[in-house]
Amino acid sequence: MSTLKITKNKIKPAVVASIEEGSIGEELGFEVGDQLISINGVKPRDLIDYKFLIAEEDIQLIILDEKGKQHTIDIEKDYDDELGLAFTEALFDGLKQCNNQCPFCFIDQQPPGKRKSLYLKDDDYRLSFLYGSYLTLTNLSEQDWLRIDQQRLTPLFVSVHATEPSLRSKLLRNPKAIDLLNQLAWCSEKRIQIHAQIVVCPEINDGKALERTINDLYSFAQGDFPVVLSAAVVPVGLTRFRPSNDGLIPVDSNCATKVINQVESMQKIFYKSTGSRFAWLSDEWYLIAKKSLPSLNSYEDLPQKENGVGSIRSFLRAMDEATINLPTKIDQKRTCSWVVGKLVENELLKSCKRLNKINNFVLHLYGIPSPYWGQEQIVTGLLTGQDLIKGLRGKELGDELLLPSVMLRQGEKIFLDDMTLQELSLSLNVSVRIVHDAQDIVNKALGKA
Repeated sequence: MSTLKITKNKIKPAVVASIEEGSIGEELGFEVGDQLISINGVKPRDLIDYKFLIAEEDIQLIILDEKGKQHTIDIEKDYDDELGLAFTEALFDGLKQCNNQCPFCFIDQQPPGKRKSLYLKDDDYRLSFLYGSYLTLTNLSEQDWLRIDQQRLTPLFVSVHATEPSLRSKLLRNPKAIDLLNQLAWCSEKRIQIHAQIVVCPEINDGKALERTINDLYSFAQGDFPVVLSAAVVPVGLTRFRPSNDGLIPVDSNCATKVINQVESMQKIFYKSTGSRFAWLSDEWYLIAKKSLPSLNSYEDLPQKENGVGSIRSFLRAMDEATINLPTKIDQKRTCSWVVGKLVENELLKSCKRLNKINNFVLHLYGIPSPYWGQEQIVTGLLTGQDLIKGLRGKELGDELLLPSVMLRQGEKIFLDDMTLQELSLSLNVSVRIVHDAQDIVNKALGKA
């Protein structure tokens, strides 16, 4: 039996969202909406506890169905058998929110009056472990640190920004931020690994401060057990809704070029010493500086792809592969459009040219800015419904508009400005198809399922 002990009393039942076909959960008759109350007498706090608790051969579940009737279910299974249940939330005891006041926080750079979820400041170590979201380590309790150690919650993804204690405290506006190096030492002792992120704010934590930060992190990447697995260097993103007195300066082409030269010089040193570049620049740096993206191989195993480090180069490779064996002609004439953030438009032109060689087919690529955020150069995932209407109205959209899924809230058809997909389609008078990856874009562009 599990020895996991839960002392919190704010734990809500885990609500079943879906049941995998052919799974134990389906065989037992689970239905969407059922509530999981406990496993072997323990209420799971989150998805981590759930996975930990079901890793037994004999388990007892207490379930509450949608009619309010409680059921006790005893299960005998193999140790590693899953139940095939997915839940509406990953956290059953609520989100741990951020206690910092970073002036560059994107949450604080949004307009008021939108859906509540947009204003939640996630600083939860469990979501970091489960999904790779970044946390600062400033609001962890002793119990949290103990749990990280006991349940081996590694790797974590940590927003560092600066390693010099006073500078990090200034950036996060939190006196607890000074403890980072001690926390990394604790991680070393407990063999907990992290991926680090540095958001560069010009004239604050760039230059010598950035060099120190990367070198300090690199010192924890040495030896038989590297604590810091990688470091991502990301430019600060500023919107028109930010306070006028935040003291922040946007990243321009000159700044981007300086940071690229600085980090790439350090990469050469690291690579010569250990065979790894260790620290990587997010794609935006190169696009802002109007420089070519590095080769895909230079990103090694793409440790921070989900943080925008090498994601465009990886996508371009996937587009190259998806457009190798194209038909010379399609039977029925077809025109469609594909919209992306203006920042990445030029990188995608080559793939679009290949597709436009197909007889009877026309693809319009539109890279648009974001008046909503006040950014001329914008990544695709931040485009809003309002941006799309302003940027696409009056343009030839063809039979369908191909819309990257990164613009939409996961699992829902809604944009960052609360506009729905249906509202967009009606406003532009065009059918919209959601596309997910390179092959999906090619298939749907050509009218395939």
